[in-house]
Amino acid sequence: MNAVFLPAAVYLPVRADMTRYAVIACDQYTSDAAYWQRVEAFVGGAPSTLRMTLPEIYLEAPDRDARVRRICETMNAYLADGTLAEGPERFIYVERTLPDGKLRRGIVGRVDLEAYDYLPGAKTPVRVTEGTITSRIPPRLVVRRDAALELPHVLLLIDDAERTVIEPLADKTGAMEKLYDFDLMERGGHLRGYAVSAAEEARILAALDRFADPAVFERKYGLPASSGVLQIAVGDGNHSLATARAHYLAVTEGMSREERLAHPARWALAELGNLHDESLEFEAIHRVVFDTAPAALLAALRRFYPDAVLADAPVPGAMAFAYESVDARGVISLPNPPAKLAVGALQSFLDAYLAENPGRIDYIHGEDEARSFGRGAGAVAFLLPAMGKDELFPSILHDGSLPRKTFSMGEADSKRFYLEARRIRP
Repeated sequence: MNAVFLPAAVYLPVRADMTRYAVIACDQYTSDAAYWQRVEAFVGGAPSTLRMTLPEIYLEAPDRDARVRRICETMNAYLADGTLAEGPERFIYVERTLPDGKLRRGIVGRVDLEAYDYLPGAKTPVRVTEGTITSRIPPRLVVRRDAALELPHVLLLIDDAERTVIEPLADKTGAMEKLYDFDLMERGGHLRGYAVSAAEEARILAALDRFADPAVFERKYGLPASSGVLQIAVGDGNHSLATARAHYLAVTEGMSREERLAHPARWALAELGNLHDESLEFEAIHRVVFDTAPAALLAALRRFYPDAVLADAPVPGAMAFAYESVDARGVISLPNPPAKLAVGALQSFLDAYLAENPGRIDYIHGEDEARSFGRGAGAVAFLLPAMGKDELFPSILHDGSLPRKTFSMGEADSKRFYLEARRIRP
């Protein structure tokens, strides 16, 4: 039986200006102070998730601790004065019209942190897509430590090519209770939320059961279920989910197993999406190495991968990715790659090379921009192919978590906005 993703009792605002209330994920616009200044001015004194979250642009600010205290005070005040009201345990079906006009569908519920692990080699039903930088967890724990509520920007993914879980809800919204329907600030699009009925909840849970079925897993991925059935991948917000797990382990330390499993911090609120949703677009993140000697770096790559072929065109049947520097450009082919994805093979080399040689790596989204940087003095650009959606789950199963900055799911303004909240303290 699926017990990994379940309905949740969610707090929503009462009689609030929803456009001012919902604010984009804290890990966006981390170098854009003007964005957060505009948000601050727009929200003003209205109730808002801005008052219950810490934009990461302020994570190292001198007044961080004071901000965290105000966050906890605001949560308690909103609970005490009726700004927030708790609903029954249920799924919420959400439809987000993105700034580009595409529609993204999802289900808000709670994920079991006992079924999730961010450590390399994890075989849990819920796993990360990219490597977790554990040093990023402690500063985030400061925010969560005394908080009464959690607000999610985590986006989980299921590999549901048959569209059995979420998409059937799209034709049933006329019979659902509408919980919210409003424009998001800063040209973030539009958001609607509906209470999922008991009958649809039962259907969703039954459909999710298939992803926990060892026989289904083995047929789908050609791997033994003993290697660990993968049900859900973390598509966005992994460091927030990792922080939630670290918090859960900390606050339940010394408790009996029964007490620990009954603690509300065991669960984390999240949105579940379908990997095959047309609005989810995977974009390649390219690598540029600066302050290096391009010829020496490419020679080192040949030594690292002795069968590598550098030519004008890819070798048929080989893994391939392009490169460009001020005086050279071409395609690198790897006939016997050590990873399923080109980014994994390249990152393994770059990590080893930069540990012993001068250079600085940066991660660039646009191919034209990456090529332009690569043509600068002392730089090399590596242009990676976009990862296909059907490669994500097999790559996690084959390689474990993917290299950092493997792919991007949309632009900053399409990331999740904070709205729903859930109590995490008894």
